[in-house]
Amino acid sequence: MTKGSELDAAFDAALTLIRKSQRAKMKTGSGEDARPLLKQLEGELKAEQARSAERGAVDAEWFRHTLRWVVEWLPEDQPQLIGALGKIARAHPDPLS
Repeated sequence: MTKGSELDAAFDAALTLIRKSQRAKMKTGSGEDARPLLKQLEGELKAEQARSAERGAVDAEWFRHTLRWVVEWLPEDQPQLIGALGKIARAHPDPLS
């Protein structure tokens, strides 16, 4: 699998997890409905997937900002989404620094 296809697969896996979390009516760490945040994250990931395909790389600043934002509201017992974002970083052709 090429780095570009690995990156696409990582984005797709994260998007699939987001959709599953939406269907499961995930709550935030503070107990609020996470679906609006998940919807926003889904849009962000789709947009960055398209941008990274054009430029051949994930924007490191976007990634850091997005990861920090997700950690702010994600419940502690749901680390899978952080893992899915981590796969995007690991599939990135160049290290995110």
